[in-house]
Amino acid sequence: MAVSIRLARGGAKKRPYYRIVVTDARNTRDGRFIEKIGTYNPLLSKDDEKRVVLDADRAKHWLSVGAQPSDRVARFLDAAGLKERGARNNPNKGKPGEKAVERAEEREKKAAALAEAAAAPAPADAEAEA
Repeated sequence: MAVSIRLARGGAKKRPYYRIVVTDARNTRDGRFIEKIGTYNPLLSKDDEKRVVLDADRAKHWLSVGAQPSDRVARFLDAAGLKERGARNNPNKGKPGEKAVERAEEREKKAAALAEAAAAPAPADAEAEA
């Protein structure tokens, strides 16, 4: 059985409140769970100690038997010092898409054409001075 540690959503509409639960990975997000090991309230300020409440002993136990935390729960565990979270690196995420690249190239061409037109003197001006 693949066991995961993840968030289960509760609370009213537009007022989220999450339980940190240990569950079978095949269960639905808010469905059946094995054990509740903490809570997360994103509406509280980031420095509030009640924002994330976690039972460290139970979290250590479940990690030792092979439970896999979700990305968000892994952040909480890293902040609590229970599990080291590796640095993530996605160099392609910051790159613009195809359409954005095309638009940027068009802008560069227009800017180059305007600069060229401004640098070259107009033929009518040369005759008027003579």
